[in-house]
Amino acid sequence: MSSAEAATCPRCGAPRVEAPDCPRCGVIYAKAEAHALAAAVAAPPPETPGTWSGEENDDALELRLRAFAIPIALLLAGLLVWTGPGHFLVRTFASMWVHETGHAIAAWLCGYLAFPGPWFTPIANSRSPLLVLVVAAGFGYGVFRSWRADRKTWAATLVALLCLQLGCTLFLGAREARQLIIFAGDGGCLVLGTVLMATFYAPARSAIRRGWLRWGFLAIGAVSFADVFALWWGARSDYDLIPFGQNEGSGLSDPSVLTELFGWTTGALVRRYVILGVVCLAALTAMYAWALWQGRNEGAGAVAPE
Repeated sequence: MSSAEAATCPRCGAPRVEAPDCPRCGVIYAKAEAHALAAAVAAPPPETPGTWSGEENDDALELRLRAFAIPIALLLAGLLVWTGPGHFLVRTFASMWVHETGHAIAAWLCGYLAFPGPWFTPIANSRSPLLVLVVAAGFGYGVFRSWRADRKTWAATLVALLCLQLGCTLFLGAREARQLIIFAGDGGCLVLGTVLMATFYAPARSAIRRGWLRWGFLAIGAVSFADVFALWWGARSDYDLIPFGQNEGSGLSDPSVLTELFGWTTGALVRRYVILGVVCLAALTAMYAWALWQGRNEGAGAVAPE
């Protein structure tokens, strides 16, 4: 304590007298000095420029990640796809698995048993009523649990998936279901790739974000989407890019099945994949804009005065 502070009352600042208490405010000098010393020790040190400031800096970092992560991931994925070795790695370790998963998910939604594997997904010849009930019950249970946990967005998403599953099972005939399942290979790379990239915006407390899974999902989603979208976008002007013919060990390729067995024209095939890719990009752009808007609002709310 300085000499100036010692000559005044620690509480009211009046000149100090030769007495145990202050004549102006009545505080006991010794107690007031002990209280001031304890408060000074308990107070956190003042922040200096360039130091970490907890949640405020976390929010600023998250906003930057939301602004740049997906655009940069798509740019790098596009560059990787345009190189020979990079395209081979992308196709072998990422987009092939997403492609086969797309076949399998479409089959399950239509009521067919399917098991995704490397380069080929075996699909049952007829619908399985038991599978239809199991999938519907799973969606229904998910809706119930999400509603109980007050996760309205998850509940609405699962309701939409349940309606989609019932529609694909009840209103699509065997021929139409088969076409959807075949189309959902590259279609799955577009749709599932978009979903995987969108997991980057998972809530802060979710396992996807806490466990850094969103970075892996972002990478897989970006390269899978870029691989397929680049193919069909380029095929608008060059049909030679389309992989017609035989797949080694698994029969006709998906484009050949759709055109030769189901009568799709090449133009319709290209157009449908391009439209699906553009719709997925539009949905991802909308999620990107919403995430930025939400991040800015959360950041503003965190620093707003009380």
